[in-house]
Amino acid sequence: MEFVDMFLYSSLLLPLLYLLWSAFDRRRSQCCYILDYECYQPSDDRKLSTKSSGEIITRNGKLGLDEYKFLLKAIVSSGLGEETYGPEMVFSGRESCATLDDGLLEMDEFFLDSIDNLFKRSPISPSEIDLLVVNISMFSTMPSLSARIINHYKMREDIKVYNLAGMGCSASIVSINIVQNICKTRKDVQALVITSEVLSQNWYNGKNRSMILANCLFRTGGCAMLLTNKPSFSDKAMFKLKTLIRTHHGARDESFGCCFQKEDEEGFVGIHLDKNLPKAATRAFVDNLKEIAPKVLPVRELLRYAAAKHVRKLWQLWSKAAAAAARPAAINFKTGVDHFCLHTGGKAVIDAIAQSLSLNDYEVEPARMTLHRFGNTSASSIWYVLAYMEAKKRLKKGDKVFMISFGAGFKCNSCVWEVVRDLEGNNVWKKFIDRYPVKNLANPFLKEFAWVHEQAADSSVSS
Repeated sequence: MEFVDMFLYSSLLLPLLYLLWSAFDRRRSQCCYILDYECYQPSDDRKLSTKSSGEIITRNGKLGLDEYKFLLKAIVSSGLGEETYGPEMVFSGRESCATLDDGLLEMDEFFLDSIDNLFKRSPISPSEIDLLVVNISMFSTMPSLSARIINHYKMREDIKVYNLAGMGCSASIVSINIVQNICKTRKDVQALVITSEVLSQNWYNGKNRSMILANCLFRTGGCAMLLTNKPSFSDKAMFKLKTLIRTHHGARDESFGCCFQKEDEEGFVGIHLDKNLPKAATRAFVDNLKEIAPKVLPVRELLRYAAAKHVRKLWQLWSKAAAAAARPAAINFKTGVDHFCLHTGGKAVIDAIAQSLSLNDYEVEPARMTLHRFGNTSASSIWYVLAYMEAKKRLKKGDKVFMISFGAGFKCNSCVWEVVRDLEGNNVWKKFIDRYPVKNLANPFLKEFAWVHEQAADSSVSS
């Protein structure tokens, strides 16, 4: 009789245990991890020094003294240093007649360097990749760039492929979101994400100030990443994705048109950066923070913020003058985040985010140094910032990293990673990390091209 009772109890208990295990296993398999990543460092002969940059600018015969003055001011205040990288065609003097082969060469150099290095370190071979996501916003070929990668590395016939275009500087996090969603529906996914931008065919050769500014900021770069949801790799991974939020203001005409590829009045194609860009970025940033804050901050901070906001409203009812004098309620993201990985869209972008989040110089240092050393490498820039933190050995097990990026559309995308293990910092920064942080971020453009101001002064006197 006891045996029968045990059998009956077991027959009732086993299905329950199976359901619990299935739920646990399914939840465990939905986690998204970064196994490794590789940021691209072009060869030294591609460095855009003050001298080479000046030669490129003066080759543009459409620029006059006023344009020179504008560019000099933009470059001096850009935050870029002497060691950023440019595409091969600008060193050959062919920026006004770039070809399809120039764009393909720029991508092949990145692919063959970064993807090769990534697979050399990884336990995963190219034939084991289940998912390939490539985001190159401003360059489209046939066959696609993803097909080019598949052909070179002889990947499987059943590989799932996604090509993202036109997403701008926020495309990296969009790519991560694709991998995250697939990891929620499939087990044991192994994904390769490629993020970069082609400058060769997108170099602006006109004189429109809102479009020539892009030439001063954008530089060559890229990043290749391996991601997985395999539980067996969880302890070998570098980062675990905690949450990801995407904000898109494309329905607003002002936001939609603030960063736009178009032709100027002379027919030259370039990226127009509108004066409303800072305003659009701020709106998208605020909306993104509202959504991600409850997902990453402790309850005590959310309650403190809600109470402070309520008190301010009471002050407004009691005395508008007192309310205006009081500091506005601000949420403290440092209570739930240890590191801030900011998009290097420019010095003004970094300073604005730092002010909004009340970040100090130490917390903003990775973004400023990345802008100085590598420039704005579009969607891959946040990975250079992350690599800086790793090279400085700041990232310890359990730390939370907050990534923030902006892109055309207009979009603000963000995510939070948890550091899975202490990281050693063997990456693109390793050979020169001891030189950073640089104390003096001033570049020598103002001294080298002082003649621009001298000629301007002469012109005003003679007139």
